[in-house]
Amino acid sequence: MIKAVIFDFDGLILDTESVLYQSWKRLYAQYGCTLSAELWAANIGGYSYEKFHPLKYLEDACGQELDHETLNNQRRAWYVQTVEEQPLLPGVEQVIREAQVLGLRLAVASSSSTAWVPAHLERLGLADAFELIRCGNEVDHVKPHPELYLRALEGLGLHAQEAFSFEDSPKGVAAAKAAGLYCILVPNTVTRLLSIDGADHRLDSLEDCSLSQLLPHIEKAVRVTL
Repeated sequence: MIKAVIFDFDGLILDTESVLYQSWKRLYAQYGCTLSAELWAANIGGYSYEKFHPLKYLEDACGQELDHETLNNQRRAWYVQTVEEQPLLPGVEQVIREAQVLGLRLAVASSSSTAWVPAHLERLGLADAFELIRCGNEVDHVKPHPELYLRALEGLGLHAQEAFSFEDSPKGVAAAKAAGLYCILVPNTVTRLLSIDGADHRLDSLEDCSLSQLLPHIEKAVRVTL
C-alpha cells in the first residue's frame, strides 16, 4: 500500500533550523538582547513576519532604529556560510538507503526555494536519491498550507494513503496532515523545545528509524482511515 516517502528538508535532512536561529541570536547579542525559542517559534519552518518580525522586535528591544537590509545581509552571509559546512543530520542516509532497498519512491517537499534545496542535495551527494522535489517558489502557498505536499503527491501520481512524510516542525506537521498524509515527527535541536501536536508518530532521531518495522504500523493506520 505505501509506495513513497516524502521528506521535509530544512531541519530534517540538513541542520539549517538551528543555524538560522543561531544567526538571529548572534545578531541580537550584538545589541545586548536575547531571542528566546518561544519568540522565534513563529518563524520555524518558514518566516511568518506577520506573527513575529525579528528585526522590528530587536528595534523595540534595544530602543533604536536599525538598518534592516544591512543587518539582515550580514546575518544571512554568516548563516549561508555556516550551513555550507553542515553535514547530513544523523540517520538521514541510513533511512534513504533503507527506503531504496524497500522499493519506496523518494520525494522532497520544502518551503525553501529551488535555489536552495537542490544545490544542498547535490553537495550532500543525495541529488540522485530523490525522484521529485517540490519547493516553496513553485507553489502559491507554503507550509502550513498543504499545497507543497499535494503537488508532490500529484507529481508522483499517488494518493495520500500511498505515502507518508517525515517532518520536524509544527508548520510541516500541519501541512502533511492537511494533505492527508501519515506524518512522522523528527524534531531537531530547535523544534525539540516546542510543543508539537498532530503527528502520527515521533522519533527522537532518524537514527532510531527502522522503515521495515514502521511500514506495517503505517499501513495499518492508513487502512483504518480508508
